[in-house]
Amino acid sequence: MADQEEEDLRMAMRMSMQYSPPEPKRSKPRDAPVGAPDGLSKESPEAKSRRMKRELMATAAEKRMLASRIATPSVGLGSASKIEKKENELGAEGVCSGRELSENEAKQLFSMVFGSEASKDILAQWTNQGISPDPETSMGLVQHEGGPCGVLAAIQAYVLKYILFFPNELGNVPPGMTQNFGSRRLSESQCVASNNFPSLSEDAKARALVRSMGEILFLCGDNKSISVASLTVITHNVQRSEDGLKEEIIAKALEGLSIESASDLKKILRVDACTSQASAFLRLQKMIPLFKSRMGAMLFLISALLSRGLDFVQADRDDPSLPLVTAPFGHASQEIVNLLLCGQAVPNVFDGKMDLGGDMFLKGISRNVEVGFLTLLESLNFCKVGQYLKCPKWPIWVVGSESHYTVLFALDTTVQDENELEERESQIRKAFDAQDQSGGGGFISVEGFHQVLRDTNIKLPPEKVDHLCNTGFIVWSEFWQVILDLDQSLGGLKDSSGLMGKKVFDLYHFNGIAKSDLNGSHLTSGGETPVQRPRLTKLRVSVPPRWTPEEFMADVPVSSASGGNESSGKDAEVAKPEPSQHAPLADCIRTRWPRAVCNWVGDPPSIV
Repeated sequence: MADQEEEDLRMAMRMSMQYSPPEPKRSKPRDAPVGAPDGLSKESPEAKSRRMKRELMATAAEKRMLASRIATPSVGLGSASKIEKKENELGAEGVCSGRELSENEAKQLFSMVFGSEASKDILAQWTNQGISPDPETSMGLVQHEGGPCGVLAAIQAYVLKYILFFPNELGNVPPGMTQNFGSRRLSESQCVASNNFPSLSEDAKARALVRSMGEILFLCGDNKSISVASLTVITHNVQRSEDGLKEEIIAKALEGLSIESASDLKKILRVDACTSQASAFLRLQKMIPLFKSRMGAMLFLISALLSRGLDFVQADRDDPSLPLVTAPFGHASQEIVNLLLCGQAVPNVFDGKMDLGGDMFLKGISRNVEVGFLTLLESLNFCKVGQYLKCPKWPIWVVGSESHYTVLFALDTTVQDENELEERESQIRKAFDAQDQSGGGGFISVEGFHQVLRDTNIKLPPEKVDHLCNTGFIVWSEFWQVILDLDQSLGGLKDSSGLMGKKVFDLYHFNGIAKSDLNGSHLTSGGETPVQRPRLTKLRVSVPPRWTPEEFMADVPVSSASGGNESSGKDAEVAKPEPSQHAPLADCIRTRWPRAVCNWVGDPPSIV
């Protein structure tokens, strides 16, 4: 009898997961035995329980099948069809398991994020910011509160990755888009994306958001599992809603809801642990309306922290006693941004670890990243961004200022390509930075200097070595000037023409902040305070060869042609470069492309 029941259950689930059922249907109960009374009112409680279990499981399988057709493609696993196939294989085992936080977890989580003395203003900032698109720019996420910009900017960077370079996986391929992907290095392949953002369909934007959130969470979860935080008050409403999450249901449920303590977290949070990519993306798809609500940024940060594991997050940090949300303004710390970009909550932006002696280390970035990071603080010599963040796989960067995070990106992947001499410069700088124990100060010991010469096969004349080492330490700027004057046959970068490798390309900058400009110098004609809106700015960037001395560049004409990487010839038309327009963003760009000349139309792009 038990075997018959199991066979009936399998048959019901197979029937419910056919490729294209017109609508969800419940499996029929088995025919009553001959001679039994009509109807099911006389069946035994055990038989009724078994029948209801079969019908519920079959219905759940049917709903997963239908949902998989609109689910987003799996990160790193291919297209939506693979998710659908995987979900069919998972059956009843592919769903997420939910739970509430324990009291200790809630205390640890709240203290880790906000500390012991979080102000109500900071808590309000983080519980009133959703992850929602900006209708004016079509591709951007709009920010209403000052604190969560680090979370939004990181998600925005990944959203741009899918919109620009994977539109075919979103069901949206803009006209004019060309791409060439494969197993080759990025510098050997090219992808030129379209900037026709208004052509993006709502479905494509939703898929890009789900894929981006899923990729970040699986990055935090070491590609094994993720945690998706939701609210118990929402979950209870969802269970009574056939169509899943509704914005009006969420808005009503969130009325009067606040998070001011660890006990509040324990009361209102529910965490779903998803161990398969298929079930995770289905869950995220269903939760999108909640992430767009005023609790969205907070819930996603909590999801990332729990996906990483609270103990692992604390182990990543140099000082676990400090809160991740910084006082007094509630900004996202560098640890939060690094967690979302590289999967580890390390506090520094240099590559690898810095040995302080006595078994003490400062932790930096340990792996290649999909999207990178630039900061104004590097132009002010407060830090040094390493090559992992400065040269990501895709030409997209989160840009940090003293108080805000924005996003910089290019449509053409070749903006990061390097010619032979540029690759040589990168090799030398990387070897120098590996010996730099000053935290990006730009100087190394004599012993470290000799190791750099060995690693890079540079053959300096003895008098040059003695001159550089006479102070007991070697400064990068002095060493670099010597390399510029050293012949290529000796490992240097001397170039008689000074024109090889000039680049001209376009960058785009997005600032998603939407707020009243309280610091505006004047009022509008109607006496109202000026309003800052999300803004997309196009910049024209011209980069001279990085190995040419600045004194020489002052008198060197450059090609006036535009587009792509350029080199000059004897017959090329020449002209003086345009004067560089100044803005803090240009200083950030020059940390990636030294001495870049930046120009734009209209108001300067803002990174605050």
